[in-house]
Amino acid sequence: MIEFSPWPQDLAQRYREAGYWIDQPLTHILDAQLAANPRAEALVCGDRRFSYAELDRLSRNLAARLAGQGLGHGDTAVVQLPNVAEFYIVFFALLRIGVAPVNALFSHRRLELSEYVRQIAPRVVIASRQHELFRDDAFADALRAGGVGHVLLLGEDAPERSLTHWLADGAALPAEAGPTPADQVAFFQLSGGSTGTPKLIPRTHNDYDYSIRASVEICGVTSATRFLCALPAGHNFPMSSPGVLGVFHAGGTVVMAPSPEPLTCFGIIERERVTMVPLVPPAVALWLRAVEGEPACRAQIVSLALMLVGGASFAEATARRVPDLLGCRLQQVFGMAEGLVNYTRLTDPDEVVFTTQGRPISPADEVRILDEHGNPVPDGTPGALATRGPYTFRGYYRSPEHNAKAFDAEGFYHSGDVVLRQGGNLRVVGRIKDQINRGGEKIAAEEIENLLVRHPDITHAALVAAPDAHLGEKSCAFLVLRDGAGKHSPPALRRHLLDLGVAEYKLPDRFRFLPELPLTAVGKIDKRRLRDSLVAETA
Repeated sequence: MIEFSPWPQDLAQRYREAGYWIDQPLTHILDAQLAANPRAEALVCGDRRFSYAELDRLSRNLAARLAGQGLGHGDTAVVQLPNVAEFYIVFFALLRIGVAPVNALFSHRRLELSEYVRQIAPRVVIASRQHELFRDDAFADALRAGGVGHVLLLGEDAPERSLTHWLADGAALPAEAGPTPADQVAFFQLSGGSTGTPKLIPRTHNDYDYSIRASVEICGVTSATRFLCALPAGHNFPMSSPGVLGVFHAGGTVVMAPSPEPLTCFGIIERERVTMVPLVPPAVALWLRAVEGEPACRAQIVSLALMLVGGASFAEATARRVPDLLGCRLQQVFGMAEGLVNYTRLTDPDEVVFTTQGRPISPADEVRILDEHGNPVPDGTPGALATRGPYTFRGYYRSPEHNAKAFDAEGFYHSGDVVLRQGGNLRVVGRIKDQINRGGEKIAAEEIENLLVRHPDITHAALVAAPDAHLGEKSCAFLVLRDGAGKHSPPALRRHLLDLGVAEYKLPDRFRFLPELPLTAVGKIDKRRLRDSLVAETA
């Protein structure tokens, strides 16, 4: 059994009695559709089409092969796949035998993957030859040498290492194989990562399933829904809010796209009659510009009925343009991989939809908005968000030092977001955590700072957010060089970070060189002064 922080018994009992927790494994999502309508179209990936029966058959094939190698309860996996059907086949296969995966983003590189492997010691890694780390065998061989029993690759020819081969017809799933109990860990989500490589969030079947079921109802997902997954498949937003799993729960169809690039997506929407799509604000801006630049594009997306926008701050002015230019309804989402999800409702007036991020999923979601002393603030006043509820986790995996900071004595999770209540809805106005939100991708300042100062000519580094009209925020690295160091170009500094294995989206957008960094009265780097200088510069 994987260690995690459970809910107190009194809360767990309350959630069961209210029907939030139904003590079913996440595999019941697929089992229900297999029983109800196995021939219905579950998944479209390019020219490939998968019924619910086919999705189940392929996932069981892989589950049986893995179980035959001795994998089961208590084991873990690291999965890194692009937006392809195999992502979900692998996910259900691992759930089917009780192996808990970490779904790494495809943009993650050696630094991140190595850290996930260190934290969970997986018995299997499943990845793709498309990724630079696996284009040759060096990294895979290093994983095997480090104790990973199997490295399976999409696009591999050798049968013993080929994911496609392992998905082919195989033995029946052993009778003793099965998912972990519903109150145990199903898989790990990735945190936004405010203090380094993303921390791991244990999600149980019960809590994640409730979030999915409630989201399906709130967002009006049905068997007629055709859902475009253009955001990275491993992100919590396109996975469960209501996400691909919500669409599978309702018996709808998921259509894969390689990225949110508008012209690619518009063609897919037209061909597959897509009705629903989740996007982050920068992608919405690209879609709006595409339609403005070529009004004929709008004819390609006439089937689109609902756009969900979340993951980053969404400007009111941009929100108001969505129905007019894209011809679909807007639903705002504010959620976190740690749990709490808020939606504007489909019955809300335009003013609520355009100016807030909605309200929590559940009547059992407890939300406190606190001042710097931990006291509640009045409505309309910004404060720090603290929350607990039937689908908000109780602790990061094997991270007692972070848990001591993130949770209070009553089990409320302090997310680091600054919000205010506006007519019963929440509006996100900022963050406490030292984190840059670059178009929905979270960048931990401390992680990049620590890597920058590994450069022999850099003595101090501070990474701060700079306002940006399209991405919401970009990052700027303020650097102090050692005496006598020559000039360093931004490309050279980015190459330094790339050579350390960091994901490209984390690279600083700008660099500024200072003789020294400003300090606060207690001797810490004064990032407020640095941010203010960037705001003044932008203005």
